[in-house]
Amino acid sequence: MTDGLIIVPEAEIADLVTPEDAFDAVEATFAAMSRKDAYNFPVIREAIGHADALYGFKSGFDRAGLHLGLKSGGYWPGNADKGLTNHQSTVFLFDADTGKCRAIVGGNLLTALRTAAASAVSIKHLSRPDSKVLGMVGAGHQSAFQMRAALKQRKFERVIGWNLHSEMLARLEEVATEAGLPFKAVSLDELGAEADVIITITSSFDAILMDAQIKPGTHIACMGTDTKGKQEVDAALVARATVFTDEVAQSTTIGEAQHAIASGLIAESDVNEIGAVINGTHAGRTSADEVTLFDGTGVGLQDLAVAAAAVDRAVEKGVAQKVAF
Repeated sequence: MTDGLIIVPEAEIADLVTPEDAFDAVEATFAAMSRKDAYNFPVIREAIGHADALYGFKSGFDRAGLHLGLKSGGYWPGNADKGLTNHQSTVFLFDADTGKCRAIVGGNLLTALRTAAASAVSIKHLSRPDSKVLGMVGAGHQSAFQMRAALKQRKFERVIGWNLHSEMLARLEEVATEAGLPFKAVSLDELGAEADVIITITSSFDAILMDAQIKPGTHIACMGTDTKGKQEVDAALVARATVFTDEVAQSTTIGEAQHAIASGLIAESDVNEIGAVINGTHAGRTSADEVTLFDGTGVGLQDLAVAAAAVDRAVEKGVAQKVAF
């Protein structure tokens, strides 16, 4: 343990944590969760009655990695007008042997990296190896991180995208061009018919993709639904797919599976842990025609693992700020 409290400011994160670091940390976290070596504590998320903000805590403990701590933060919709990111968060890490606060880490970029890493992990373990077309639903800030991480997992030949406000698709085209791939704006019908892998990253409260639009063999990573009432895909599509998630309890209550569960289309036992596929205790995809769906609800352990990687790298590089505490 390093003496003193380590502070890793938000501005340092980009030079310390790569998308590959985030991928490795998240993949290991999902595996530890499935082995029951790591567990998340109940999530607290509340409207504070000020600035239209949602504020909360995600926390947990990973016995394998000895990651103990919490992410505190939320969503401030008026921040864009102040030149700030709407999502604001900070990660606090504690020494598992003593309980002392070990580090405070800026959590905004880390959250984007770990969310993108989660969908990328699902693409690695669940999508068809011959997947050629990546479909993106949503073109907000997080979509660029999602695309970059996804493109590393398969030999995609082109990217197609849809967004409610089509002018925002320029962000996706820019990332595709950066990767040397063609990009095309399409309708939802075209996207479902052509894409081998689809990432949804929206804040929708109504289904965007319908069951009839999705061709056999597609892998879908639903990354936007993390609150009761949110929904990105048709409940019938969830029922048709083999469903995997980061944490079953969250998937069935605040994730994409909540609607299929409420409609009686699936049972909680139909939702599988992605960590089981990583560990080899679940077969994952079993046929080329199977539709697989990853319900990425976001868990605190992801944040702790990626923050710990940032701290380790900051110490290695000699850029960790230390204060007596």
